[in-house]
Amino acid sequence: MSNGVSFSDLTVWPVILLLGVVLGGLLVGNMLKRAIPFLRKSLIPVSVIGGLFLLLISTLCKVFTGKYFFNYFLFANGGALTGIEVLEILTYHCLALGFIAMTLRKTGSDNKKKEKGRIRDVVNSGIVTVNTYLLQGIIGVSVTVIASVFLPKILKAAGLLLSFGFGQGTGQALNYGSIYESTYGFEGGKSFGLTIAAIGFLAAGLGGIVYLAWHKKKGDIQIRENIFTHNNERVEEEGEIPMVESMDKLTVQIALVILCYAAAFVVMFVLGKLVGDGLRSTIYGFNFLIGTLMAVILKLIMKLLKKGKMLHRDYVNNFLLSRIAGFAFDIMIVAGIGAIQLDLIKDYLGVLLIMSLLGVVFTFLYIKIVSNKLFSGYHHEEFLVMFGMLTGTASTGVILLREIDPMFETPASDNVVYQTFPAILLGFPMMILAAFCPKSDSATFITLAVMLVYFLILNVVLFRSKIFKPKKKEV
Repeated sequence: MSNGVSFSDLTVWPVILLLGVVLGGLLVGNMLKRAIPFLRKSLIPVSVIGGLFLLLISTLCKVFTGKYFFNYFLFANGGALTGIEVLEILTYHCLALGFIAMTLRKTGSDNKKKEKGRIRDVVNSGIVTVNTYLLQGIIGVSVTVIASVFLPKILKAAGLLLSFGFGQGTGQALNYGSIYESTYGFEGGKSFGLTIAAIGFLAAGLGGIVYLAWHKKKGDIQIRENIFTHNNERVEEEGEIPMVESMDKLTVQIALVILCYAAAFVVMFVLGKLVGDGLRSTIYGFNFLIGTLMAVILKLIMKLLKKGKMLHRDYVNNFLLSRIAGFAFDIMIVAGIGAIQLDLIKDYLGVLLIMSLLGVVFTFLYIKIVSNKLFSGYHHEEFLVMFGMLTGTASTGVILLREIDPMFETPASDNVVYQTFPAILLGFPMMILAAFCPKSDSATFITLAVMLVYFLILNVVLFRSKIFKPKKKEV
């Protein structure tokens, strides 16, 4: 007979303790922002302040004891996982949960002309995403090719990790960095990729903060100091299930989100079995995309059931789903920053700094130009969410967006969710190029040329309305 679980065993408590520290970091961040005038005026999101506070504590522990704070035994899951690995898991899951919650919200748009415009903006956002990947890849590979003349041990193709570290985050940077290290002998490949992701995240936060502060000073954006004072979102809409019934309405929203994510896991598991070990990690890296797809399918099913009179009330509530998304993104930011290991940046420091600086500057300029030209009416919101996503993580973009659009009233939040579909289709060649690029020096130069041509073609498509203006009819 099994003795069962002993609740006095320390292996029962690590996740709760870790969550307590993460949420405590959020509360400290909130107190610091309200108490310190500079922070209050700087527009730094509370979650970023909380994450930086935890990163400071963790790093000081590393300096004085040789071990990161989150890797102490209190946060270890029975020795199976370190605390930092659990933080990475939290970051990974919260991204998908936040995207699913945002996708499940009702759009309420029946205007065909408006819907046509929305589709155009979503597709354009997807093209901007892929173009930025290509731009970052061109910059990154160019830098590492030049660096290889002075530093022969660096892999010429390593610069492509700039696209994955900046554009797709830690998971994909680690995945391809690991492939470059194990298959092509690039020593420190995993650390190289993770370092780019860490620098990109910090650059996203700092760049967004500078942008917000500059435009606030100019007076062309408004920061909502108290979102509840200006909250126009209805807590409950007509035709919805009651707030409190036999099952709480919040419970229903959480159940729908978790159901979509569980379905996403089943899809990823099946696809992972079909594609084999080579692409399995890549499949799981798109958990947020597949989760979003499951949410779209669930919305369609509920719409059909309601049309067939099998459902008589709306089960989704925009207000509560926005709160779930906000919670998930807050946890993600704090956990993501707290999990950074600063000693990762010691290898190839000069190359990393030059490549990252160029990547940030050109990404900033490109997205700024595109936002001004193609997203009139909400170009500031579009810039913030896209810049944050394409240098740090999608959650960074959403957090920056919330500083001027806390209730996700502009189309920018929908763009960042739905752009993943055209982006994955147009961006798939990047996956092929990433596998082909390190095979030889010739392959690296071919990849560089292909990326440049593809970048030019997609920009013609993106600016099609500006390039191919219809001729005015003569009177």
